[in-house]
Amino acid sequence: MDVVNIHDAKTHLSALLNRVAAGETVLLGRRNKPVARLMPLARETPAKKRRPIGLAQGTFKLTPAFFEPLEDAVLDLWEGKLVEPDTKARVKVKARR
Repeated sequence: MDVVNIHDAKTHLSALLNRVAAGETVLLGRRNKPVARLMPLARETPAKKRRPIGLAQGTFKLTPAFFEPLEDAVLDLWEGKLVEPDTKARVKVKARR
């Protein structure tokens, strides 16, 4: 392992990265005293099967209920409005203060 001073590393960074990509480890030094190490990343084993992007894995069917409009109470929940159950009505919306 060579100790390369920081000034030389900045000047010849591309060449140092080529050496590191080839598997060599390079020490970076300040006044010839090592302060950091450039080393290649561990090679990851390739996945056995490529992961599909998004919904590409398999197929699915939407029922007609998917396209029905939501109830007002459910929409209020999505919009962050406070709801409080009431015994007379299904859902009662409580206004924020």
